[in-house]
Amino acid sequence: MAARRRKRLFAWTLTEGVVAIDTPQPVRVDPGALTPMQALEHVEGSREAALFLLKDFHPFLGGGQVLENVRLIRKLRDLARRLKRWEKTVIFLSPLLRLPPELEREVTVLDWSLPTMADLEEALERVIRSARVRGDLRLNLDEATRERILKAAQGLTISEAERVFARSVVMTRDLDVEVIIAEKQQIIRKSGILEYLEPQERMEYVGGLSELKDWLNKRRLAFTEEARRFGLPEPRGVLLLGVPGGGKSLIAKATASLWQLPLLRLDMGRVFDQMVGSSEENIRRALHLAERVSPAILWMDELEKGLAGTASSHLSDAGTAARVFSSFLVWLQEKTAPVFVVATSNDISLLPPEILRKGRFDEIFFVDLPDQEERQEIFAIHLARRRRDPARFDLVRLAQESEGFSGAEIEQVVISALYDAFEGGRELTEKDLLRNIAHTVPLSQVMRERVTALRNWAYTHARMASGRRPVPTGVGPSSLY
Repeated sequence: MAARRRKRLFAWTLTEGVVAIDTPQPVRVDPGALTPMQALEHVEGSREAALFLLKDFHPFLGGGQVLENVRLIRKLRDLARRLKRWEKTVIFLSPLLRLPPELEREVTVLDWSLPTMADLEEALERVIRSARVRGDLRLNLDEATRERILKAAQGLTISEAERVFARSVVMTRDLDVEVIIAEKQQIIRKSGILEYLEPQERMEYVGGLSELKDWLNKRRLAFTEEARRFGLPEPRGVLLLGVPGGGKSLIAKATASLWQLPLLRLDMGRVFDQMVGSSEENIRRALHLAERVSPAILWMDELEKGLAGTASSHLSDAGTAARVFSSFLVWLQEKTAPVFVVATSNDISLLPPEILRKGRFDEIFFVDLPDQEERQEIFAIHLARRRRDPARFDLVRLAQESEGFSGAEIEQVVISALYDAFEGGRELTEKDLLRNIAHTVPLSQVMRERVTALRNWAYTHARMASGRRPVPTGVGPSSLY
């Protein structure tokens, strides 16, 4: 930019002072200008038409509480008027947007975007050429493999991408998607708000929910370039409502395995911070990070607990919860990055009505209690996962005896029966399972009215994950709102 404008280019840092960086080798022009005030005085006294880069200047713009900051801000305001008459421009380079109110009208803010796919492809080509020159390594990538690698690298900077490409070549003598995703894991762990989960669950571990599984399977390739060329938009997200233990969280984890995408869990408890203003910054940072490592799946478990009380937020927390919720809603509506949101909720009455509006999510599914056929399937899945042959058990009878049980309750029946068998020093029997079924009081009985009200609400407001609609009963949706 300086060359195009025919201007000199200088940079200032706290450690080196003012350095000319438009020469073949950097030249220290004013090594004594190590303080921010000295840097501004150098800019003011320079007689050259130039661009001045002030690197990491944001810590010194913390506001008017410190006398030195007061002087700096005043100096910058004085300098801003004079720069308009001179052929000089000051550019701040910063990882954070931190401007005192006094300078907001004087400074233009430019967000520097992350590399595009074309930028990442150039970085990939540089690493491939380097690998070929330095040894006998031959990296011949077909189009599908190249696309997977570039998709995995989305959200990395150029230097991060080149580093992880080179690391993959050194470690595996190939370009491995898993090595690239591991780099993203490091970025997520450093945030402290998002949690990266290894997608260990598979869709085969999910019993029933045929309609939801079919919906997800149709969108398995929705984030590929082939889907873009076909004219398909990237899916936005899905809201899963239902009784506790129905398999909503399991579906979120299994979707990551099915789609082969990173699974990020947003803990709303970590978002809310004691410091005023930190919670709003935390949610923005978390959502920005999710976009950075996209394409990815963002899982928000028990959404109602994180967003409960937003209506009365101004009475209890100075409106923090309401502002966090507003930031999330705007992002959910306007996001363009390929982040698929899987939100789960057990209690519809605690969710703000705005979250249920069409357009926030692609679809709202209700995860109902499993019917008899689905309970048979769930028993078979949990027995097989624990190295027991389901054919040895009367699955029909087990399903009949466990009417009203959720998938999680059936899993606990199998686990408890295994403990009984292990303590007795014998193999698991059908009697062990039936005894534990008899000892279990399912949640559908403990909270009968609430579960019934939730199912009645879903009858007219949501799509059934299993493809069948619950029969409405006497407890109406009015008890939910």
